[in-house]
This record gives sequence, C-alpha cells and structure tokens, in this order.
Amino acid sequence: MALRVKLFITGLVILIILILVARPYLVFIKKTLKISIVKTLLSKDSLVTYDNQVNILLMGIAGGSHEGPNLSDTNIVVNYNFKTNKLTTISIPRDIWSETLKDKINSAYAYGEAKKPNGGGFVLAKAEIEAIVGLPIQYAAVIDFQQFKELIDFLGGIEVDVENSFVDKKFPIDGKENDECNGDETFACRFETVSFTKGKTVMDGKTTLKFIRSRNAEGDEGTDFAREKRQQKMIDGVKNKLTKLIIKPNLKTYQQVYDLLDKLIRRDLSNQQVAIIAKNIFFKGNSKQEKILLSENFFSNPPISEEYDNLWVLIPADKTYTTVHAYIDCNLRSQSDCESLKNKGKKN
Repeated sequence: MALRVKLFITGLVILIILILVARPYLVFIKKTLKISIVKTLLSKDSLVTYDNQVNILLMGIAGGSHEGPNLSDTNIVVNYNFKTNKLTTISIPRDIWSETLKDKINSAYAYGEAKKPNGGGFVLAKAEIEAIVGLPIQYAAVIDFQQFKELIDFLGGIEVDVENSFVDKKFPIDGKENDECNGDETFACRFETVSFTKGKTVMDGKTTLKFIRSRNAEGDEGTDFAREKRQQKMIDGVKNKLTKLIIKPNLKTYQQVYDLLDKLIRRDLSNQQVAIIAKNIFFKGNSKQEKILLSENFFSNPPISEEYDNLWVLIPADKTYTTVHAYIDCNLRSQSDCESLKNKGKKN
C-alpha cells in the first residue's frame, strides 16, 4: 500500500475520532501501517500544542435555509492530552452571553464569517470559547447539520438511547421560516409537532436532527442543557455505527465516508496534523475518553432586559468563569472531588 494512502487512512480515522468524538479500536491499523516510517514523517512539531495538549473547537451550524444558518447551536471543545493519551470533550451551552459581542456566543462564528468569510468565524469563535473554558484553542471545525443527515443515512441510521420521553409542538419546518400562514397570527403553519419515546430507537438522518435540535419541549427537555445531552447521545450513536463500519479494512468505504465528511466539515487543521494525533492515540495505547458537561449549576438566568438585548441568556453564577475554569482543569487533571466545584458561587 502506497505511503500516501496509509497516511490518508490514518488521517481519516483520527478525523472521524475528533469530529465524532469516537474511540474505535482499529487493530488493523497497526498491521497495515509501517510504524517506523510513519513515526519518522509525523512529528508533533508541526502541530501547535500547549502543555502537551491540543484543543479543537467543534461547532455545529444549522445550514441550509434555516434562520441564522451560521449560528453554532453546538459548541464542543475536544481536548487531547499527548502525555496521558486522554481525549476529553467539553460541551458549551449556546446561550451564554458575550459582553464582547453583546450577543450569545453561538453568534460568534456567524459574525466572524460575515466580517471575513472563510476563516473569520473560526478566529472569533475560538476567542470567545477560550474565555469560557480557560484553555487556548488552537484549531476549529464546523459541521453543517443540514448535510450531516446524509452521513447518518449512509450508515443506515443510528441507534439512540432516548433518556426521557418528550413532545415539541413548535419544531420549525424547513422553508417555512417566513410563511405568513394566511394571516394566522400564531404562525402555526411554520411548525410541526415532534415526539420521542424513552428507550432505544433507530433514527434516520432527518429524525436524528429533530432529536438534537428540538428546543421547545415542556419541562427539562426544553432546556439547552438537555439538548447538549441529546447531542452527545447522537455522537455516541454515530460513533458506534462508524466503529462497526471501519473495523473492516475497505478503502472504498473509507473514501465514501471521507467524501461525506469533507463535504459537511470545514476545518483549519490539515490531514497531516490530524494524523499526528492518530499516531499518538493508536501507537501509544491505553487511550482514555471522558466527557465534561457544564450543567446549569454553573450559570444563572438574568431577567430579560435591554442589557441583554431582550434575549434569554446565561451568565456565570459567580459573575466570572473562575469556577468553570477550575472545574474543567480539575477534570482534565483527573483530580478528585471535582463535582464539589459545581455549587461554588451558585445563587440560592
């Protein structure tokens, strides 16, 4: 197998890992790659790191004809530690208020792209998220969810474990955003009702997007924090299906998956940089994976006012991000009793 093909496969596999937050055990990689050659060609010097770590901001945008197609409703920081071989994902609520933007942080990518297309969105979004997580973010990638459903359908659907049953009676219908509904002041024609039942279910691409985008259900499932959990479940579902697909060495299948990913993902890190991380994960062994969810305990909801552009927003419960930074740092260092930090500075 030609060396460039080997590097292509390595880059593809780790791209799937980073973008889909997976950890598939690809034993055949070690059998098909000449490790000594790859180690010689791939040096960590060509990847920007900090304290033996690299951070990649993963964003998901609505795309298509949706209102605000460049708003990043999904914001996840992927932290990889070269020394401990640990991959950690940090989910960031979209409704956090930015004093710099005078808007929610999910608008950073859109504002950046409007000012400087094809790159400005990454620069501004990374700067905003860095302030929240307290970590330098070296790279970024954005997924167009409107096209993401094509990947799920290619996989034959994914199995998702629905944690709670819920009904959303105001799920927006694509293409109906500006429909006048024949004078109906409630604009009911712009929405449809979607529902999900607790338990494991197989979802196609269209259903999966409704599951992760729903935001108007009654009760806890109507919160941004519930959406983050559902997004993680979607990621797990795709990861599990991809794992089954790629453990069977098939270059044609890899090419099809890569083509789909390349179409729906924009990124500012190269295949070689991705392959550097892959080399460490698979050749070092004993890789670990963890998730950090910033729960509602870290935030408060200020009254809707002109100060926040009359929007429903989240601000740090302790007025700063000190506790959030400490909580993330505690988890990344695998220290004990990190959970106690959740209540620090929380309003009663």
